[in-house]
Amino acid sequence: MALRITDECINCDVCEPQCPNEAISMGPDYYIIDPFRCTECVGHYGEPQCQVVCPVECIEIDPDCQEDQPTLLAKYQSLTKAEANH
Repeated sequence: MALRITDECINCDVCEPQCPNEAISMGPDYYIIDPFRCTECVGHYGEPQCQVVCPVECIEIDPDCQEDQPTLLAKYQSLTKAEANH
């Protein structure tokens, strides 16, 4: 399950540097999460770091990108393998 940032985002800039997969970037109006890079921090941390630091709690499960733990772990392994090859 990738996460998403709702329009309640206040653009405080604290979530972007916390993402170990570089899945968070500034969108047209507020921050967005790339569902192809978001692993909910599986493989890095025990809980999504963006949710931990968000002061307005505007980061939620994206209902359009629901993935189970094995899928998130496989995505993490794919991302870290790709980064190691660069």
